[in-house]
Amino acid sequence: MNILLGLLPFWDPQIPPLGIACLKSYLNKNDLDAVCFDLNTKIEFRNIYDKYFSVLNRVIPEDKKGNIYNIGNQVVRNHLTAHLHVESQEKYFLVLGTLVLNTFYTKLENDDYIELINIVKEYYVLLEKAIRELFLKHKPTIFGLSVFGDTLGPSIFAFKLAKEINPEIKTIMGGGIFADQLAPNSPNLEYFMNYSRSFIDKYVIGEGEELFLAFVKDEIPEDEIVLSKQSSGNYLSIDELNVPVYDDFELKHYAHVGFYGARSCPFQCNFCSETINWGKYRKKEIDKTVSEFKLLNEKYNNQLFLLTDSTLNPVVTPLSEALIKADFTVYWDGFLRADKHVCSEENTILWRKGGFYRAKLGLESGSQRMLDLMNKSTSVETYKKALASLAFAGIKTTTFWLFGFPGETEEDFQKTLDFLEECKDYIYEADCNAFNYFVSGQANSDDWLQNSTSSALFPEWTREYFITQTNVLDSLPSRQDAYSRVNRFMEHCKKLGIPNPYSLTDIDKADKRWKSLHLNAVPALMDFKSNTYIDECKDVKQYTFTSEVDTEDFEFDL
Repeated sequence: MNILLGLLPFWDPQIPPLGIACLKSYLNKNDLDAVCFDLNTKIEFRNIYDKYFSVLNRVIPEDKKGNIYNIGNQVVRNHLTAHLHVESQEKYFLVLGTLVLNTFYTKLENDDYIELINIVKEYYVLLEKAIRELFLKHKPTIFGLSVFGDTLGPSIFAFKLAKEINPEIKTIMGGGIFADQLAPNSPNLEYFMNYSRSFIDKYVIGEGEELFLAFVKDEIPEDEIVLSKQSSGNYLSIDELNVPVYDDFELKHYAHVGFYGARSCPFQCNFCSETINWGKYRKKEIDKTVSEFKLLNEKYNNQLFLLTDSTLNPVVTPLSEALIKADFTVYWDGFLRADKHVCSEENTILWRKGGFYRAKLGLESGSQRMLDLMNKSTSVETYKKALASLAFAGIKTTTFWLFGFPGETEEDFQKTLDFLEECKDYIYEADCNAFNYFVSGQANSDDWLQNSTSSALFPEWTREYFITQTNVLDSLPSRQDAYSRVNRFMEHCKKLGIPNPYSLTDIDKADKRWKSLHLNAVPALMDFKSNTYIDECKDVKQYTFTSEVDTEDFEFDL
């Protein structure tokens, strides 16, 4: 058998596709192999992406752009899907006009629509050419795609094309889309499965290694279409897994190499799908994580890693201690929960010495009332101390913010803007989005409907074009108010000089700002592109730190 696994544009190529790299590793462990590809690193697709957003940047008014690359992705994703289903130019204009109006609250001119449509046409010409070349070269008998919300339309196109090229091919779909847009028990999943059964044979929801291997070995009954471990709860022991295999990817195109030390999450924030998708929280033994860091470092000659764990808090201290003692140096990003442990400069200096490079912090709001509603189990005062402590150590602080969560008031939002002003020098970058509600798949999906109702964002007739329907809660604040707050937040960040970099040029500027603010600033991202071995972290000094903020007690028991 010939197995071909891939990820289609558009998806942010910060790391090579971790999911299919893990599948390849698991197949190798069982004496099988697969060829992996990621078309996101192809410059021709990146050019298409840039052209599309250049149009959006030109035609969307300044006061409605908000975080345009996050919000604009919702337009791109639905446009790429709708393009496969429209019958006439008149209908096309109506579909695209409805999409842009309900997303950016903006009406475009006919010439703008024509320009966007032509860009998408160009995209699909390139995609068909790329898929046909892959099939001609590898002659797959099994074709699998890791699918996210932003890649649904292209994945539909590729699966249909695969069946056209080889009607006997077996097709299988997995990926993060099953954690949100196509969450189990959602109307979207039922609709999508009825729509796609002629060109997708199996759907893998959640953790996929064992299920995919069984599919490859033809051990799945023909009538078992949806493959998932959610009902059984029989998840893998991740200590028994080998490292992801990235042999098929050109790693020079990625900022980091992806890796993980745990799966799932020990917390259940109300808007999150992590525990729904991954089940029980499991973490590796620290020694195994360190040895795998070394293996990946030596095999791929890469020092910068992104750990995809939902939170590093349970492991960041012992992992740092072990890496300080190691005979090699790596730097690593990851998601961190801003709790009591992060407020200690002794801890953050220790982590910095261990190679901790960037903390990705889901702060969400500067209002204590909102944090309590979100079940964040932390405080605004702890956030302030945590940011200062991380910045003192020179660790980059990437902050994520959420607006429009049910119950958020203008006063709550203003507290977030005030928080930014107070902590601006401790924030490396600020990214944000409006609250997204899903009928199924979030920890609090059912509870929200006890006090509210939900409705479709787009008219029902658009479902046959977009395939998935976006739902919104009929509660305050409205979706339009949430997006207005996103725009005001971004403007405030710009005024304060807090970056939100999306290009290498912007990242370089952000790195220079960080270095000017903090004596212990980590090396710039571009330093890792110079083929120079970097090992400055173990020599970082602890300067005097004077900021003091009271924090509540919060302990891990994992």
